[in-house]
Amino acid sequence: MKKIIALSSLLALSALGMACGDGAANNSAANMNKNANAAMANANAALTNAASQVNAAANQVANAASQVNAATSNMAKPPASNVAPANAAANTNANHK
Repeated sequence: MKKIIALSSLLALSALGMACGDGAANNSAANMNKNANAAMANANAALTNAASQVNAAANQVANAASQVNAATSNMAKPPASNVAPANAAANTNANHK
């Protein structure tokens, strides 16, 4: 009978210990949470950095497109009225005596 009481007490104390958790288990859980939070913070920082780089690249593409548009629109302008077209025949009567 004493053995049954002793085993029952041991079982009850073990259950109580598991329910409450010992210091090592609580520290381990706290460390896991701390590490997980640090990993999430690092991941968020990396995502923010990547988004910033993508935004900068998009701005560069927009600037390049603007420069291309400016260059092509300047090429399409007709020549000034006082300039002879490139395919005009040279004036052969000029400077003849």
